[in-house]
Amino acid sequence: MAPNHAHKLLIALLLEDPENKMIADSHCHAWRRWPYDKSVPDPDHRGSLEALLYEMDTHGVTRASVVCARIGDGAGGDGFGNEDNNDYVSSFAKKFPDRISAWVDVDCVWRKDHHKPGAVARLREELSRNNAKGFTHYVTAENDGWFHTNEGQEFFATAAELKVVASMAISPAWFPDLREIAKANPTLPFLVHHMSMPGNSSSGYAKNDIAELVKSAEVPNIGVKISGFNYNSIKKYDFPYKQSQELFKTIYDAYGADRLYWASDFPASRDMLTYTQAIEVVRTHCDYLPKADLDKIMGDNLNNLLNNPVFSK
Repeated sequence: MAPNHAHKLLIALLLEDPENKMIADSHCHAWRRWPYDKSVPDPDHRGSLEALLYEMDTHGVTRASVVCARIGDGAGGDGFGNEDNNDYVSSFAKKFPDRISAWVDVDCVWRKDHHKPGAVARLREELSRNNAKGFTHYVTAENDGWFHTNEGQEFFATAAELKVVASMAISPAWFPDLREIAKANPTLPFLVHHMSMPGNSSSGYAKNDIAELVKSAEVPNIGVKISGFNYNSIKKYDFPYKQSQELFKTIYDAYGADRLYWASDFPASRDMLTYTQAIEVVRTHCDYLPKADLDKIMGDNLNNLLNNPVFSK
């Protein structure tokens, strides 16, 4: 359902009152049809944009960057597979331009054309057709070396030319190459998903993965999405995720507040934590954060990024 008058009034009050800091979600999803477990009773609503807008209105979230993902049965063109996800999300971005930003799926790992020739043309096509502010790029767990290829380098140079945001689902194995690409394209913001999801075991996070994550803070156009507390914990239902809190503190100490972006990962994470918990795991349980830094992470950074004339489309 679209936001009703009361919800619109709430958002207006939040915008007018400087004491009510805005919350902005840097990473969520929405699908016309639920792409995961088919047994859910509401596959046409569970992950819909209407459901996302309801959660945003309920929690005072003023805007969201929706990370598109053309996944599901038949993903890649063989069936339903949410093949229209870029178009579906972009249609809502056009309807609610101040609330929804589409970051389109381009050459993600589930696509048949992943890292195949023609990536630059596909990037231009999807960004232009959807008038998108950014794109998302999921890769394999192991580094396939594509960032070093001529087309990989041209792909990111084109993204910089088009003045968009790169939303990156990469493991720490890719960080050395990410740093090189980011240095070569200093005007292109790279946002790493879910605190990078370093290797994890009963003995803790993989030291080399943490070292790569921290070293990447040296490159000023690499930022990190503060989400995935459930994914980064050995105990997936252990709210407020003490282990993941330690990872976040490491990231905060390395990157500072200016390059961190809170995110809900709605609706993919909803079987492990609610939208409320996704907010409060940072807002309430990271009580060492100064208010100014908390405000940046919870919304100011994303708002400033999307309001920058360079990226405002």
